[in-house]
Amino acid sequence: MQIILKEDIIGLGYKNEIVDVKPGYGRNYLIPSGKGVIASPSAKKILAENLRQQAHKIEAQKAAAQKRADQLEGVEVKVEAKVSTTGVLYGSVNAGIVAEELAKKGIEVDRKIITMHDIKNVGEYEATVHFFKDVEVKIPVIVVAEGVKEAPAAPAAEEAPAAVEEAPVEEDFDEEDIPTAE
Repeated sequence: MQIILKEDIIGLGYKNEIVDVKPGYGRNYLIPSGKGVIASPSAKKILAENLRQQAHKIEAQKAAAQKRADQLEGVEVKVEAKVSTTGVLYGSVNAGIVAEELAKKGIEVDRKIITMHDIKNVGEYEATVHFFKDVEVKIPVIVVAEGVKEAPAAPAAEEAPAAVEEAPVEEDFDEEDIPTAE
């Protein structure tokens, strides 16, 4: 079944795109919720005319989306979370938490346009922010244990501290000096 989308749906398509969906999904969800209409020949003609008339508006929207995407270039998100001794998080880091961290940096991003897998371990991950049809940015997400400071860099080989001198070992001993369990 072909549907013309009336709004962006991550994982399916973008506004004014014609997509193929299963009939049940189209009839029971997309059409009743107003997120799409059946792609009949007359609806396709209307869509083509609307797109032709709105071409300059779409270019302006794409330019605005690219400007917002440029703000996120080079930005990384660092999230501190409570962690068990094995490195597993209590809970998870998801798109909502990434959106909150970006807001703290002064960049407002709706959590619905961020796609990522829920993070359940400490480490480095990646989230994708979809601003427009062809405009998306990948943001590194670093999850660290709460309250742990970053470890200092290991000293270089030539800067290694001198070997610790060991105490001399007495080699002369009597069997009487060895304690026995009696």
